[in-house]
Amino acid sequence: MSGRSRLLVAAAGLLCVTLCSAAPDFAMERASDDARYAAARVLASDDNQSMPFAIVDKRDARIYVFEPAGRLIGASAVLLGSAPGDRSVTDIATRSAGSLAPWERTTPAGRFAAEPGHNDKGEAIVWVDYDASLAIHRLRPAPAVEQRVARMASATPDDNRISLGCIVVPVAFYESVIAPSLGSRRSVVYVLPESRPAQALFDAVELSLRAD
Repeated sequence: MSGRSRLLVAAAGLLCVTLCSAAPDFAMERASDDARYAAARVLASDDNQSMPFAIVDKRDARIYVFEPAGRLIGASAVLLGSAPGDRSVTDIATRSAGSLAPWERTTPAGRFAAEPGHNDKGEAIVWVDYDASLAIHRLRPAPAVEQRVARMASATPDDNRISLGCIVVPVAFYESVIAPSLGSRRSVVYVLPESRPAQALFDAVELSLRAD
C-alpha cells in the first residue's frame, strides 16, 4: 500500500470514529426526524459541552433526555403552552398567571442553559429560562375540566397544549429521569421551533457563537 493510500485509509477511519461518536442513541424510542436531527447536530458540534441535554419536540409534544455522550436516559409526552408560537412575551416574568392572554401562553423555542432550582412554592424544578419563567416541572393537580392526565396519555400531540408555557412532565418521569439528570446539575435544553425548521435553531446558535 502506498503512503498516499495509507493516509486516505487513516483519514477515513478518523472520519468514521468522529461520526460514530456523534451519533445519538435513541434506543428503541420513537422520535421525529426533527428530534433525531437536533440530537445529532448537538453531538456533532459538542454544543452541549459535555453536559446532559434534552430535546423538546413541540410538534410531537415529547421530550428526550440524554446523557452528555448522547445515550437516551428517557423520553416522555409533555404538556406545552396552550398557544402556538416560538417566542414569549417580554414582560412575562413580572406578570401573574391570570393576566396572561390566551395568545401569550406560548412555550418559546431556543437553546437554553438550564439549571436546577425551585419555584416560589419551594418545589424542585428545572429552570430552562428563568427570565421567561420557563421551566420543566411535574404534572400538578388542576381543575378536572382540563383533563391533563388524559391529555398526557393521549395517542396524538393535538391535545397536549394546555399549560401557561412551561414544559410539564409526568411525576414519575420527573422523579426517575429529570431529577437525577437535568435536576442535579447544569444542562442544555433545546426547544425545537414549530414555526420554522429545526435546522434554523442550530444555524442561529452557530451564527451567535461566531458573532461572540
